[in-house]
Amino acid sequence: MGHWFWADFEPPSGWCGHCSGHLPVPDCIGGADWSGKTPSSVAFFFYMIILLLVFIVQFSVSCACLALNEEQQGQLLEVGWNNTASARNDIQRNLNCCGFRSFNPNDTCLASCAKSSHPCSLCAPIIGKYAGEVLRFVGGIGLFFSFTEILGVWLTYRYRNQKDPRANPSAFL
Repeated sequence: MGHWFWADFEPPSGWCGHCSGHLPVPDCIGGADWSGKTPSSVAFFFYMIILLLVFIVQFSVSCACLALNEEQQGQLLEVGWNNTASARNDIQRNLNCCGFRSFNPNDTCLASCAKSSHPCSLCAPIIGKYAGEVLRFVGGIGLFFSFTEILGVWLTYRYRNQKDPRANPSAFL
């Protein structure tokens, strides 16, 4: 058996003819006719589709971050508080608070206020303030970058069929 090279590749019927010696690209993917397209325009098309999908996900998450009201944030934070025993001690120690919405004096609290005679504040309002700031920040940054992704999709769509001037200097004349 001899060596097999890409130049020896003969595409079967149904594959585009200019693919000999390259990776085979079918004539029709998803209803689009690729038979006259250059490999770079096909790559731009798939880049544009992937960027559009990333935009949809990022825009959705950003809108969800900005749309959460304080009650919904509180519910999410309480679920997280109840499901993370190890982080609970760190939160109480770092934020100097005890309990989430209520504090039982028989519970363990590592905050410095629990060791002194000063009453400890509850953790829910403190965490809620930080969570609200973070959600607004993350939502705003995500929204900004999602619109830059739309700009990338538009630019890719606009310039995907542009010819390379190095390949043929008279291409633009």
